[in-house]
Amino acid sequence: MQAPVIVLNTNTERESGRKAQYSNITAAKTVSDIIRTCLGPRAMLKMLLDPMGGIVLTNDGNAILREVEVAHPAAKSMIELSRTQDEEVGDGTTSVIILAGEMLATAAPFLERNIHPIVILAAFRDALNDGIKMLEEISVPVDTTNRQEMLQLVKSSLGTKFVSRWSDLMCGLALDAVQTVACESGGRQQVDVKRYARVEKVPGGEIEESRVLDGVMLNKDVTHPKMRRRIENPRIVLLDCPLEYKKGESQTNIEIAKEADWQRVLEIEEEQIRTMCDAILAVKPDLVLTEKGVSDLAQHFLLKANVTVLRRVKKSDNNRIARAVGATIVNRVEELKAEDVGTQCGLYNVEKIGDEYFTFLTKCQNPKACTILLRGPSKDILSEIDRNLQDAMSVARNVVFHPRLVPGGGASEMAISVRLAERAKKLEGTQQFPYAGVGEAMEVIPRTLVQNCGGNPIKVLTQLRAEHANGRHTFGVDGCAGKVVDMHDYGVWEPFAVKVQTLKTAIESASLLLRVDDIVSGVSRKKEGGASGQASMAGPE
Repeated sequence: MQAPVIVLNTNTERESGRKAQYSNITAAKTVSDIIRTCLGPRAMLKMLLDPMGGIVLTNDGNAILREVEVAHPAAKSMIELSRTQDEEVGDGTTSVIILAGEMLATAAPFLERNIHPIVILAAFRDALNDGIKMLEEISVPVDTTNRQEMLQLVKSSLGTKFVSRWSDLMCGLALDAVQTVACESGGRQQVDVKRYARVEKVPGGEIEESRVLDGVMLNKDVTHPKMRRRIENPRIVLLDCPLEYKKGESQTNIEIAKEADWQRVLEIEEEQIRTMCDAILAVKPDLVLTEKGVSDLAQHFLLKANVTVLRRVKKSDNNRIARAVGATIVNRVEELKAEDVGTQCGLYNVEKIGDEYFTFLTKCQNPKACTILLRGPSKDILSEIDRNLQDAMSVARNVVFHPRLVPGGGASEMAISVRLAERAKKLEGTQQFPYAGVGEAMEVIPRTLVQNCGGNPIKVLTQLRAEHANGRHTFGVDGCAGKVVDMHDYGVWEPFAVKVQTLKTAIESASLLLRVDDIVSGVSRKKEGGASGQASMAGPE
């Protein structure tokens, strides 16, 4: 089955001037409308069919747009927006698309009035600067060491997701993972969630059994059945080289004249492996992990010394283990030193979960890497929980870097909208119309929240506007009931970094698309045209 295709701009090879601008606005609006119902705690789900026939059920804006195929270049540009937002701050992927689509829709009437796009862009840029100043004014600092405050914040990110019913558990997992991998490096705070916080999905069991391990977990079993499957306080050696006989290069030529020569070749092989194993055993390890293979002979020598071996460990897993247990990955066994051995792991054990064996390296002292073990009834549900958890970890990570919050539930957008409407009255010339238009476009977020939970948008927005006109900036929309509530009491806050990124990305991308006044296709409309062209070039015989 094919993924859904939005076909826009299929019958024109070249669009220019006003026509191209309207075409871009229509395309952006179409993409925006696809995921408008995915905003807020009462969001609807989208069922996506991938090319392999698999089904994805999600309300994550980025995950939906990744699967959608579009033909129009402006629509492709909009889809890139959600990807950019996801990579930069990890949250707000739906908001940014809705906001960008609304910005462009707001610009359409000004183009009809023959206001030049450059005038509109100048007004958009001024509105963006004033909007960011407004966000700074209404933002409040947050104490990143206060677990309760941080949990409340992460909860606002997960409230709109599938896992909201296990909100407390998931928020705890996300926060623990971020605090585990956070570390100082070169005088700067580093939180590399993608590389050092691995999510391991194991179908089966209850979702409540999910947990953050104080160490690392691998989908591996020991290479030999007699090796130990449980070691307390193990000495761990990490290798990036094979424990196998190094065969000669392709030019090697061995001549064997008699049986004793053949015996000698085998002895050389055995001696080489024994030398490698002796170099490892010199540092007295209990556990050896290598990214490459381990020969039967090497297993035999290491087993005799009561050493457990795991082979073919992924490079990314090896890096995580190195951070968690304090070991150094060694490329040649001859260079192995005592200080390369990891000693910070409290327990190594192998457990069988379902049909598979998993290796756990846990009880690490101050691990800078971790594994989040997710349990659940099916792969589809686990994949959705994983997507939601990534968003939650991104929110926690953003707050560590920028410990400021702004009120959620559309309160920030409405505050900016009211401020821009007031300031627009003081501007002169045609610039005041697009400037006020940005304020109107901002209302799309609270309006969509009300619509998605079945409320009356006109009534609720009028109430909300009245509250903000009286200077109460923390009032927003309760996404579940569709009523106006004070976010300070309701407890929905969003990271300042996410809100600023959303605003910048939406306005700048809308500005970019408005500056396009020509769309030229490099693809020929008809293949016959190419054939006739070739014939004419050949000329008469």
